[in-house]
Amino acid sequence: MTDSPTPMTTRLDGEAPEIEVSFDIVKRGAYAAPVIVAVCAVFAGLDGVFSALYGMALVLVNFLCAAGLVAVTARISLGLMMGAVLFGYIGRLGLIYLALVLVRDASWISLTALGLTIIVTHLGLLVWEMRYVAASLAYPGLKPRRK
Repeated sequence: MTDSPTPMTTRLDGEAPEIEVSFDIVKRGAYAAPVIVAVCAVFAGLDGVFSALYGMALVLVNFLCAAGLVAVTARISLGLMMGAVLFGYIGRLGLIYLALVLVRDASWISLTALGLTIIVTHLGLLVWEMRYVAASLAYPGLKPRRK
């Protein structure tokens, strides 16, 4: 009797499109950072600049961690990947909360600028990236570039 693979024990080999997409999001985040920092500087001064930079770093590291979790665990098993996605989301939210708690009383922080940076950057980068993701079986990552 042979053991047939089940969806929970099947592993995914091959390319990891989530890594490609997350690096693309980080690239777009680098493009958007000067604008976000400038807006925060206008409304919150130097504290806004530091808060925006801290918030951008949190968001971009969050995207990279999410992609890394999926890429690593998918090579082990799909069941592990599903658990890592669910509990990784909760864990990453906890780390963002911890990062906020650690700096909330710092003299260089503007909580308004930091909070708005985190929210706007997360949502803005995801919406911006939707234009570039193919999301098809032929091209599971980014859309191919025209030559």
